Amino acid sequence: MSQKATYEKALRIAAERLRASGIDSAMWDARMLLAHVLKVGHMDIPLQKEAGDLEEYDALIARRAQREPLQHIVGTAPFGPLDLEVGEGVFIPRPETEMLADWAVNHLSRQHRRGVQPAPIVVDLCTGSGALAAYIAHYRPDAHIVAVELSDATLPFTSRNLAGTSVEIKQADVTSEKLLEVLSDLVGKVDLLVTNPPYVPEDPNLAPEVYFDPHDAVFSGDDGMDTIKAMLPNILALLKPGGAVGIEHDDSTSNAVQEAAREAGLVNVSPLKDLGGTARFVLAQAPGGG
Repeated sequence: MSQKATYEKALRIAAERLRASGIDSAMWDARMLLAHVLKVGHMDIPLQKEAGDLEEYDALIARRAQREPLQHIVGTAPFGPLDLEVGEGVFIPRPETEMLADWAVNHLSRQHRRGVQPAPIVVDLCTGSGALAAYIAHYRPDAHIVAVELSDATLPFTSRNLAGTSVEIKQADVTSEKLLEVLSDLVGKVDLLVTNPPYVPEDPNLAPEVYFDPHDAVFSGDDGMDTIKAMLPNILALLKPGGAVGIEHDDSTSNAVQEAAREAGLVNVSPLKDLGGTARFVLAQAPGGG
């Protein structure tokens, strides 16, 4: 890029380069990277100003053109009102998961008024970056929230993203019976459980960005159901009678997840669609309760 170009021209050239690499969100990504370099909001780029040294911007555009995720390059991912730290070793939270987080907060609002004791108990299994736990803690700091993650590589991100909250972090395998030992004080007492587990069917032909996420945080067997099926008995054991659960799943497995939930003993099983109209979550309850 010419150093005499305006930022508007630099942005246009960068977007064309990203578009040629097969990136659908080329202009948005180019704008976000330029804002990152200039340390301004993406709406505050001085488009008509003569651009200064663009070497750093060129380097970031080159990384994105190689399909490195935008979030890895800037080091953060937005999630509702939060900006979460991400990078190699942690799953990047997706915008669609915000609907599950919003459902959880609304459920707590309906079932557990703020300031009324006892505080609701919430568990986030496969917390990863801590996105769901952090979102719920942001709106319900009164809740007793426990976030569970297994990966040694992921846990540093979990800890940094949940720093300053009261969320308790536990390291455990959500598919193992030992989870109930780690969470022994919560067995049969959890009001609300949320999870965004690995659920993508094994597939070598997805968008290149997907493979920057940790494999074990994305894929879960040939049909994407291995982790969900294995964790359902633990979910049922943790929930109190009438306690609620929200599970994110692949857009091809809604019926399979609903069937597995019923077979595990959960009741009032129903799908929840994302903003695009795709059934992406299953909601259910433990039997019993009022």
